[in-house]
Amino acid sequence: MTSDTLTIAKLTKARSAGRLFGIAAALVLLAMAAADLPAHAVTPAAAPSGASAVIAPQPPADSGKSAAAPATVPPSQRFACGGPVEFTHLYYPLRQAARRLGAGLPLTIVAVGSSSTAGAGASSPAASYPSRLAVELKQLLPGRDITVLNRGVNGDETRDMLARFDSGVIAARPDLVLWQVGTNSVLRNIPLTPHSVLLREGIDRLKAAGADVVLIDMQFAPRVLAKPETQGMEDQIAVTVKEESVDLFRRFALMRDWHDVQHIPFDTFISGDGLHMNDWGYACVAKLLAAGIVEAATRPVAAAAHSGR
Repeated sequence: MTSDTLTIAKLTKARSAGRLFGIAAALVLLAMAAADLPAHAVTPAAAPSGASAVIAPQPPADSGKSAAAPATVPPSQRFACGGPVEFTHLYYPLRQAARRLGAGLPLTIVAVGSSSTAGAGASSPAASYPSRLAVELKQLLPGRDITVLNRGVNGDETRDMLARFDSGVIAARPDLVLWQVGTNSVLRNIPLTPHSVLLREGIDRLKAAGADVVLIDMQFAPRVLAKPETQGMEDQIAVTVKEESVDLFRRFALMRDWHDVQHIPFDTFISGDGLHMNDWGYACVAKLLAAGIVEAATRPVAAAAHSGR
């Protein structure tokens, strides 16, 4: 068969392909005919009539660069902040806070504690739990004059906090005191019995100053869990707040729920030192604590009497 005959045959196939597969397939076979390529070199894909062919751009040959991998979503963005309400609910109404809010007066909150109050592990002071608490409260109570003072000192034990109560806490005339206790005593193997006595002394002094009191217990973190007195300290704090009729924000149980029930990895809410919370942990504690404070300060029983100090 002559080359002219072969070309005519290929043109005939091209016209047939145009009817069967569309213009794109016909153009391919026409190009093959012009180049005298064997017909089996390309198998055109069927395309619907009237559809246009789209060709994805190819990377330059031998560019030496691979395509960028998709960005990994940080763990802190994969988990929602939440927990059982029994861990964040404040059982006793915050009567002093209710009176101040009911009278439209400024509300002063003092957060006293050690490094997890001061904000160790946070990326900045603005990411500490007292700073985040101020933001959350102002969102929940817009237009209210709310001040949250951070009186956390790295390394403090309960005895150290008591020593500065007069100047660092009571002098600010707080309406509400958030007192974070227990962790450093456990880390340093301080006997539990003296700690209980100190807790009661501190609570009595804060009540005498006219402030509502909320205790915050230890953080559920690897270095705390490694200590044998951890559960004993948790039990002691729970008994003390019950006997003194003050509220407890159950941070330890809340964080344990994150890890053991919700299966949130430690590195989502604990910093690299295995002890302090990170930005996600502080922000979530502040969010849930703020909700508990607002609920306890706005219950009908708490808001029954309105009077300024």
